[in-house]
Amino acid sequence: MNLSNIKTVPIRTPQRIAEIAWFDDIIGGDTAFLGELDPDRRSTFAHCLDIIQEAERLGFSNILLPTAYTVGQDVLTFAAGAATHTSKITLLAAIRTGEVHPPMLARALASLDHMLEGRLILNIINSDLPGTRENPELRYQRCAEVIEILQQAWTRERIQFKGQLYEFDLPTDPVKPYQQNGGPLLYFGGTSPGSRAVCAKYCDVFLMWPESEESMYATMQDMSARAAAEGRSIDFGLRIHVIVRETAEEARAYARHLMSKFDEKRALEIRSRGEDSRSLGVLRQDELRATSDEEGYVEDILWTHIGKVFSGCGGGLVGSPDQILAKLNRYMDMGFRSFIFSGFPLLGEARHFAELVLPHLPNESMPRLQNRILAEVPVTPLTNAVLV
Repeated sequence: MNLSNIKTVPIRTPQRIAEIAWFDDIIGGDTAFLGELDPDRRSTFAHCLDIIQEAERLGFSNILLPTAYTVGQDVLTFAAGAATHTSKITLLAAIRTGEVHPPMLARALASLDHMLEGRLILNIINSDLPGTRENPELRYQRCAEVIEILQQAWTRERIQFKGQLYEFDLPTDPVKPYQQNGGPLLYFGGTSPGSRAVCAKYCDVFLMWPESEESMYATMQDMSARAAAEGRSIDFGLRIHVIVRETAEEARAYARHLMSKFDEKRALEIRSRGEDSRSLGVLRQDELRATSDEEGYVEDILWTHIGKVFSGCGGGLVGSPDQILAKLNRYMDMGFRSFIFSGFPLLGEARHFAELVLPHLPNESMPRLQNRILAEVPVTPLTNAVLV
């Protein structure tokens, strides 16, 4: 595939914008050295709140709150606690479908959306429930049904749903969200055909992990076509790590520093804890790393050694501000409109990125851009609607 004259794939947001998000490791991975659990950066409420508040102060528009069965914070509990301590940043809360009774999940999310006054996005997770190995087709079916129930709850007068797994007939007053025109945006990632089908039919942003440009562009073309076949359009997001310094040499030196205490056996123990550690997406991260040079680089500045420690996103951009910006502009040319960055440790790398890169990006809020948050207070049962 020749990407020399790249053309943006069909997307929902044609404007050249970039929703710039940071990452809050509420699941125990914040560290100063890859492969080590850092006792000074435990995922306590206080530490994780510090990360959100610093990201907000630095100007990030969004922050990802991940989910995992590890020592740390429960997503919805933590998000509710953090809601009154922030005023601008959007919380991207990861929700694994099947964990909570769907109508009560809709109610919890509506409560949180009101607490945040619309600063809520959902990252739909379709991995195995902790401690289980489930039939993938069952997971895809359950995920699709939960999403459809949520969307009925947010957009109709009643939930009237009859599927293979769930059947409900309920009023929707208890579950109306603060956001309008469809409720909270849904972000979704997954490599398998089943995951892609669910995203194309229901979700708003397809999230990807870093791969070669050619591989990502092929996936974007496929997903854009799948969404069009459903009569829809979607946007694309990239979850990726980053190290930026004044010079490329400094950035690469810091990458080597991060790996200076790496122990392969210990790293494998940490990596295997993730519910997604055996997924097709993680396998593709492993395949990318296998093509890297001796220091772990592909495509000049894409560093893959992070995947030796963490399942999930295993790559990051390492370079000078000009190098990072050139690569991000290249990604925007392809059609990416949302970026979720992180670094090690989280607070320090957020500051480097905010100083050297963030001011040069067209940073926007996706819920506002897509008219989910109105200029005036919306009419809902929890604001000023007539109570019945």
